[in-house]
Amino acid sequence: MTNVSRKKVSAAVASATFLLLAGAGIVAAPASYAGVPGGTSAVDRNSDFNGDGYDDVLIGAPGGTVDGKEGAGYVTVQYGAPNGIATNNTVPKGRTAIISQSTPGVPGTSETYDSFGQAIATGDLDGDGYDDAIIGAPGEDEGTVEDAGRVTVLYGSKAGLGAETNDSFTSATPKAGARFGQSVAAARFTGGTDTDSMAVLDNNGAQLFTYHTGILHSLGTLNTTTHPGGHRLQPAYLTTGDYDRNGFADLVISGYSPDDDYQQGWSALYAGGETALTYRQDLNGGLGTASGDINHDGYDDLVLGQLSSADDKAEGDDGGKIAVYYGSSEGPTGPADWWSQNSPGVPGTSEHGDAWGNDLSVGDVDGDGYADVAVGAPGEDIGTVQDAGAVWLLRGSRDGVTATGAQSFDQNTANIPGTAEADDAWGSQVRLADTNRDGRAELVASAPGENSGDGYVWLLPAGPGGLLAEGSSLYGAADLGGAAKAARFGAAIDE
Repeated sequence: MTNVSRKKVSAAVASATFLLLAGAGIVAAPASYAGVPGGTSAVDRNSDFNGDGYDDVLIGAPGGTVDGKEGAGYVTVQYGAPNGIATNNTVPKGRTAIISQSTPGVPGTSETYDSFGQAIATGDLDGDGYDDAIIGAPGEDEGTVEDAGRVTVLYGSKAGLGAETNDSFTSATPKAGARFGQSVAAARFTGGTDTDSMAVLDNNGAQLFTYHTGILHSLGTLNTTTHPGGHRLQPAYLTTGDYDRNGFADLVISGYSPDDDYQQGWSALYAGGETALTYRQDLNGGLGTASGDINHDGYDDLVLGQLSSADDKAEGDDGGKIAVYYGSSEGPTGPADWWSQNSPGVPGTSEHGDAWGNDLSVGDVDGDGYADVAVGAPGEDIGTVQDAGAVWLLRGSRDGVTATGAQSFDQNTANIPGTAEADDAWGSQVRLADTNRDGRAELVASAPGENSGDGYVWLLPAGPGGLLAEGSSLYGAADLGGAAKAARFGAAIDE
C-alpha cells in the first residue's frame, strides 16, 4: 500500500488499474455528484466547510484563466449565512473566495487546460467536523504525460477552505489521457474508518481512497468491466446514498455500456457495509444522478437520468426521462418509477434533444419533510431558441415523486433575470441547497454556455409553495472576483 502524506506537495497514490473499452461519443463526466458527506453519518448532507451549520456552495469554472493560463481553472466558494449566499465579492470579507492552483497553500501550479474544477465533491475526509472540498483537474499533465489528471483536497476549518494544509495526488502510474479526477465523490462507505472516503474516476475505472492518521491511503479499485451485472461500463458519473439505511453510504457508478453501443445509461450499485463495498446490482439509467429521501421513509432514494430509446422516439417521448428507485432494506427497488415531460401533470412536452434529466438534485424545497427533485434540461428549446435550457421541480410526497405542484422555469419566465439565448444550456447543473438554514432548499442553476462560454449561475429562492422566480438573481465569475472570459462558470456545482 502506498500512502500520501498530508502536505503541500504533489505525490502519487498507488492503485491497481483495470482496462475498459473506450467508446466514441461518451459524454463528459458530470461536474458534481449527489453525495452524503459529513463525517461519521451516512445521511449528513451538508456542504459545510466552516462548520457554522449553513450549506456552502462550491462552483467550478474549469475554463477559467489563471495567471494568464487559459483553461487552468478555478473554483468559487460562497459561504452560507442567515441571509443565504453572497453573489458578489463586495460583501464582508470571508463570505466568498476564489481558489486555484495558484492560491497560496494549494498544491501544484496553474497550467494551460488543467481544467481545475471540472469535477467537485464534498466530504469530511479527516473527521474533524468540517467538510472538505475535493477538486478534480482531469486535464493536468504529470511531467510529460498529458491529461493524466490530478485531484486536490482542500480541508475545511473554522476559517473555511484553504486555511489548513492541503493534499494533491494522482495515480501511481499516470497514463496519458486517463483524466484522473473526471468525477469525484465522498461518503462513509465502510466501518473501517470513522471518516468519509473518496471515490475518483478516470477513463480506466473507479479508485477508492481513505484518510487515516494524517495520510491518504489507496483502497484499490472497483471493476466495472466484469462485475456480475453483465453490463460492461465505461464509467462517467458517481453518486452516493444510504439506500438500505444500514448507516453506510452506497456508491453508484454510472456511465455507458459498449454492449448497447453507448446508447443508454447504466449504473452499477455497490452497497456499503461494515467491511467493504460490495457489488449488488445493475440499474437502468445514469445520465444524471442524485439521491435523497423523497417519500420520507428514512431510506435514501436514487434518481437517474436516461437517454431516450428508439421506442421512446416512436412514442413521441424522446427528450429524456428520469428513473426513480426507492430505497428499502434491500436497497433501491424496482421496477423504476419513470418520469418525463410527457408524464401527466409535468409542464412541457418531450422533444428530441431536450436532455431532460441531464443533471439532477434532490432536496426539500418547501420544508414539508419530503425531498423534491430538480431536473435540468440544457437542451430544451424555448420557442424557436435552440438549446436555451430550462429547469423543472417535481415534488416529493408519501407516495414518492408526484407532479402535483410541479414547476418549470427558463430565462424567459417572468422575474427570472436574463433572456433565453441559443446554446446557453441553462440547467446544465442544478443544486438544491439550504444556504440560509430556514428549512427550505433554494435552487442554484447554471448556464455554462451563457455569454459565449463565460457562464452564469442563477439563484431561485424557496417558499412554502415551492421555488420562486420573484427575488431570483444571477451572477457570473467576475462578480465573485474571478476571470470571466470563457471560464464556463457553473460547469460544476457541488451537490
